[in-house]
Amino acid sequence: MSLRERKKLETKRHIAEVALRLFVERGFDQVTIAEVAAAADVSVNTVYNYFKVKEDLVIPPVSRDRLAAIVRGRPAGSSAAGAILATLRDELRRRDRSIGLTEGFGRFVEMARAAPTLSARLAGLAEQMVDELARVLAEEGGAEPGDPTPSLVAEQLGWVHAHVLREIGRRTAEGQDPSAIATATLERLDTIESLLGARVLTYATRDSAWTPTE
Repeated sequence: MSLRERKKLETKRHIAEVALRLFVERGFDQVTIAEVAAAADVSVNTVYNYFKVKEDLVIPPVSRDRLAAIVRGRPAGSSAAGAILATLRDELRRRDRSIGLTEGFGRFVEMARAAPTLSARLAGLAEQMVDELARVLAEEGGAEPGDPTPSLVAEQLGWVHAHVLREIGRRTAEGQDPSAIATATLERLDTIESLLGARVLTYATRDSAWTPTE
């Protein structure tokens, strides 16, 4: 990455962090883009250069590919469910900020729920994640047209992912610390896995002889 690209990435991250702080403190609908720009010490045009709409400051549009990307990147011998469960466990063990294991995540959830446009985007994002995952499963599994299996498996795995995030948000709102939340959620994830059927857990297992293509 060039110096110019690094500076652009740092600017984008700075704007998003400033915006999120303001949104959590005052509410999403109560903060304008002009106020975000002023607090971040950039122009309004600069904010819009990085974020097309205000909601992108909170929920990036690329997030919809998360589950599909996990499955596409799974190693040989791993199933779709196995890859997603392994990723969630790794993120929980690392206390990853990307899944909300921070002190302020509970306030973020409250802020997002209080803003109709953010609530709608979160609901839409969950559906898009499942749709993208179903498409990848159908392609890799060679499913026949009209076969509901990829979509049904994707919906179950999407529920697992959404449940983990909801559990983190709920426990954070209760004041639990990230380490305790991670431990409790890992235990819950073990229970969830034990309740999933064998067909879901083994669906789209990548051939052990598979090698990545360029």
